[in-house]
Amino acid sequence: MVRSYFTHDNWMEEQADGGVPLYDDCYVEDLRTLKLAPWAMRGCDAAFIRFTDMGGVTEARVQEIPAGGTLKPFKLGVDEMVYVLNGRGFASVWGRSTEVRRDFEWSAKSVFIIPRNSWCELRNMEGDRPVRLLHFNYLPIAMSVISDPAFFFNNPETTGSLIDDADANFFSEAKDIVKEFGSAWGSVGGQVWRGNFYPDLLAWDKLVESRGRGAGGGSVYMYVPGSEMSCHMSVFPAYTYKKAHRHGPGRLIVIPGGDGFSIMWPQGGEDDKKIYRWHEGSALTPPDQWFHQHFNLGDKPARYLALHPPVQFIGKEQDAQGNSTEVNIDYVDEDPWIRQVFEEELGKRNLTTGMPDVCYTDPDYQFKSLSAS
Repeated sequence: MVRSYFTHDNWMEEQADGGVPLYDDCYVEDLRTLKLAPWAMRGCDAAFIRFTDMGGVTEARVQEIPAGGTLKPFKLGVDEMVYVLNGRGFASVWGRSTEVRRDFEWSAKSVFIIPRNSWCELRNMEGDRPVRLLHFNYLPIAMSVISDPAFFFNNPETTGSLIDDADANFFSEAKDIVKEFGSAWGSVGGQVWRGNFYPDLLAWDKLVESRGRGAGGGSVYMYVPGSEMSCHMSVFPAYTYKKAHRHGPGRLIVIPGGDGFSIMWPQGGEDDKKIYRWHEGSALTPPDQWFHQHFNLGDKPARYLALHPPVQFIGKEQDAQGNSTEVNIDYVDEDPWIRQVFEEELGKRNLTTGMPDVCYTDPDYQFKSLSAS
């Protein structure tokens, strides 16, 4: 085996040598059916996914809790965001004191945070089927700074955690705030949500208008208090599609609900477009600076959750306030093949496009806002 430049890559290869699957791709058709195998460190079945251009930036892995089972308590040295692919369960989180625990229930399509250096016990509350969880973190960057993997797992010397002095509402549903800081996600003065628990992304309807990417979609921008982790969910109407755009590496897109496809291609490689079909449980990551575009073939608004890398990897331009500006291709400037493929895919289902003709001729056309409809 040729060793990687990144400590984290080499550590994942060691887990793979122990039998844990390690997948290399920019796309997984369904995380809920991905083949897993026993991972001794966590005492459960798992798999790592080295999504394209996420090496050295972010980690993605799928873990399974058996029917009625409980995973032994585990402590990780970095914050971790968890998305529930299916099932229902219970989490118990604590810091220095085992007597002060923060407990909460989660279910399919929940998102929650496990704070760094806190102990976490995860339990499957269903006795007839396994639970599947997607874990996402910045461990690759941490391992590049401290190149001793053992430092991050159950380290008895690291005892401070955000959970130590947290109140009983630490895992209450996230609260909306007015954003007073610049970053890659959301605008200063806009509405964002801050918290450690989002109970059901498929039911979440607290959206803000998102005009920059077209199609009349809405978004929710999610931040983690005391952490640099963030994500956002975009929702866009039936039979429409969003503008193509590009950015830096390390973003992971997961589908909570909807039926459609994405097209991705490298900058300057317009003749090398590839189609990736998605539905609930699908995941993909656009490679660094690849254009990508999302299409909804379903009769309901489609949703995708974008798990963010650290802001250092946004790969976009920024304005004077520190907000990023995406590099879009407007509908009037896109390759006509894009519209053709979308309408052909709809035609296979005896459906017609929800994209008005005027959006292809008027660069200032504004869609009706989904959040206002």
